[in-house]
Amino acid sequence: MFQDPSIHYYLLPLLIFLSRIADVTLGTIRIIFVSRGMKYLAPIIGFVEVLIWLIAMSQIMQNLADPITYIAYAAGFAAGNYFGIFLENKLAMGIVMMRIITSTNAENLIAHLRSLDYKVTNVTAFDNDGIVEVIFLPLRRREINEVLEVIQKHNPKAFYSITDTRNLSQGALPVPQKSILLHKRMFRFRRKAK
Repeated sequence: MFQDPSIHYYLLPLLIFLSRIADVTLGTIRIIFVSRGMKYLAPIIGFVEVLIWLIAMSQIMQNLADPITYIAYAAGFAAGNYFGIFLENKLAMGIVMMRIITSTNAENLIAHLRSLDYKVTNVTAFDNDGIVEVIFLPLRRREINEVLEVIQKHNPKAFYSITDTRNLSQGALPVPQKSILLHKRMFRFRRKAK
């Protein structure tokens, strides 16, 4: 297939590079789907991922004397990791549990989150420096940045951590139409109307 020298030196490394990007990106997405329990979609993506990898490897094995294929393979692997993470961030699938710890008064923060229909659980606790408020907040991954803006506005010195949550009981998340994003759009619309 790659007998022409110009094709061998330019097209083959490019194809190896692109196929490696594709299979590593798919591998990243497949791992995410497995961790989210998507038992039907993950195997299909795995099948395509391995098929692309086999095609790329077969071309490298046929051209063992050509170091440019190794470089293309390694560069495709690195780029595939980047694109996989980028794509996963864009998809923003799943649910997370955010824990917010603040030593300052959290009443306004809690009231604001509850006004957006978030299921906020808060408890008073103690750390090394005294009394703190611990807030537990389940939310969709795509809502993280908006919630961080609310935290920054009400309690900028608050400590927070975010962990993935695989399962969540029904009713623990706000109805999508009451999300922060919609709330922001409505606020902008009202300001423009005035």
